[in-house]
Amino acid sequence: MATSQNSTARPGSAQPVLDEGRVPWVDYAKGICIIMVVMMHTTLGVEKYAGATSWLGGFIEFAKPFRMPDFFLISGLFLARVIDRDWRTYLDRKVVHFLYFYVLWFTIQWVMKTLAPAFADSTVGAALLNWGSLLWDPPGTLWFIYILPVFFVLAKLARSVPPAIVLGLAALLQIVPHDTGWFIADEFCERLVFFLVGYYAARHVFAFAGEVGAHKGRALAGLAAWACANGTLVWLGIAHAPGIGLGLGLVGALAVITAAVLAAGVPWLEGLRYCGRHSLVIYLAFFIPMAGLRAVLLRWGWIEDLGTISAIVTVVSVIVPLLLYRLARGTRLALAFERPGWARLPGTRRKAGLVPAE
Repeated sequence: MATSQNSTARPGSAQPVLDEGRVPWVDYAKGICIIMVVMMHTTLGVEKYAGATSWLGGFIEFAKPFRMPDFFLISGLFLARVIDRDWRTYLDRKVVHFLYFYVLWFTIQWVMKTLAPAFADSTVGAALLNWGSLLWDPPGTLWFIYILPVFFVLAKLARSVPPAIVLGLAALLQIVPHDTGWFIADEFCERLVFFLVGYYAARHVFAFAGEVGAHKGRALAGLAAWACANGTLVWLGIAHAPGIGLGLGLVGALAVITAAVLAAGVPWLEGLRYCGRHSLVIYLAFFIPMAGLRAVLLRWGWIEDLGTISAIVTVVSVIVPLLLYRLARGTRLALAFERPGWARLPGTRRKAGLVPAE
């Protein structure tokens, strides 16, 4: 999802200040988001395994109203500069690109979690049926890149419809209670509006980020006020009530952007930006170290505090995918993180070789 200095004059276009072809605070924001996602999966897994809650669980609940809304909003920020491309090119970049990684990595998960145990239990047939179900029922760690191509296609199909109508319908989907029993359908209703806000309101988002950078003292004060309000609504148990959830998601996304702009001026937080630049790499592979290390720490009892265990597993689960990516580059294993040329739609190949995940 790299950015470019060329922006199209669409409703959501903007002219941000760039650094090496990227917008620094966007990478920091993505870094914050991906770490929160890994932390959520890690902490909930540790608590479920141990049958008890942890101090880190409180932060997971605090972040729930804005963790994914911000990720989707950022995903829509640069859509204006590519949405008018021909359908073949657009589908290659915005659909096939993500579906390649989805199919590859849900197959890797399936082999590790389902197929291998199935051989021991003589239930290979059931395991094969389970693989097929993943085509419409994505695993919890990969649903984001499953639904993102759907949003990209929907946005292009609706580009001639007035934004107010599209946003209004998406907001209505989010506000109206929805519990279909189909996870991905519920997430579609819950997240679409945030993606579209990122697309249609990109210029305003970049203007907001510019104001944060120009008034850091006020930004810090606003961030503190938001944290108190968000925490209070979460504590009261109404953070996800109709209307309130939408508002908290949008304001929380701006809060993450505020934190990202402020973090971009801190030299020792450069690692956060690196995580953001490689957020898809982390997202794809964090489950590998997470599952193993979580089991080891809980079974061996080296550390008793569940929050500390969750924090350690989170850090390792963020770092290991980045190391795997570095080790895989230049080898045949690079296709785990870089889409090979053969996985492009015909007529869209720019050159032979690998296409980076981001």
